[in-house]
Amino acid sequence: MRISRRSLMRGGLAVAGAGALALPEAATAATTPPLISQRADPFITPRVNGTYYFTGSVPEYDRIAIRGAATISGLGSAAETVVWRRPATGTMGGHIWAPELHRIDGKWYVYFAAGDKDDVFRIRMYVLESSRADPRDPAGWGAPRKIVTEWDSFALDATTFAHRNRRYLIWAQSEPEIAVNSSLYIASLANPWTLSSKPVRIATPTRSWEIQGYKVNEGPAVIVRNGKVFVSFSASATDARYCVGLLSASADADLLRNASWTKNPNPVFVTSTTTGQYGPGHNQFTVAEDGVTDVLVYHARDYRDITGDPLYDPNRHTRVQRLTWNADGTPHFGIPQGGASI
Repeated sequence: MRISRRSLMRGGLAVAGAGALALPEAATAATTPPLISQRADPFITPRVNGTYYFTGSVPEYDRIAIRGAATISGLGSAAETVVWRRPATGTMGGHIWAPELHRIDGKWYVYFAAGDKDDVFRIRMYVLESSRADPRDPAGWGAPRKIVTEWDSFALDATTFAHRNRRYLIWAQSEPEIAVNSSLYIASLANPWTLSSKPVRIATPTRSWEIQGYKVNEGPAVIVRNGKVFVSFSASATDARYCVGLLSASADADLLRNASWTKNPNPVFVTSTTTGQYGPGHNQFTVAEDGVTDVLVYHARDYRDITGDPLYDPNRHTRVQRLTWNADGTPHFGIPQGGASI
């Protein structure tokens, strides 16, 4: 079964998704502008040597750009540096999506998805590497390496994390024999671009809130707290129905076993008409300047209705807000406030 990103997007596009952070509960879109306009699939690193770095999808889907600042709020006005552009022809010459920037063993890596020039929706996953101290230095980045998985099929949204002295990759892919648009998979890594285990499916869209318009699990993000490994992910068509779900596993479990993972029965982050934030999703996590406060990073639109093909509507904006914790140790996402402060 071959399913293009265009078919996923027909129901509406993933609505895009600072010093100390402090949001009023009744914040509205009018009083809380986004951190960064027209940047979808946002990713903010933890602070590295005093600097936060940001990357995300640009509306043109043609390049990877990085900005840096001493504070999260400073990322909003920071200059961007283009570190890689898609080639004019051939492989990776199509849509460029969802870059993530990771510091691994003293080097920088950008994980991203790319289509081909003659088939922009033939999306596969790639990794860039730089040994420079500053990831904004374009001269440090070498040629992309392809991530090879079990199937040569639609694959995107790779993220990586280390746990108990082992590094993992989690990503979204269309498994050929499963009749959904994309499911989530995990594998261990031999190096940042090579799997060292077979993929294990840890989530597939089956619940009503995961199959609105399209059957989608994508955009995984990892946070480890309170004896648990939590993986948030985005689900359903990428319009106002787009939402965030949550998986969890014991920190002591074998993460490469499907049975180790439990899916929350309900979504944890959804559209709010009160704050005027529609289709919040493709989130990530970082930590505030105090080194303690967890921060939710996501994109959302500030309107419901889209004219034309939503894939080319540029107004998915990067938002940040405080992530708090429930008494049982699970993350409390709250409602999308639409703001740029924590």
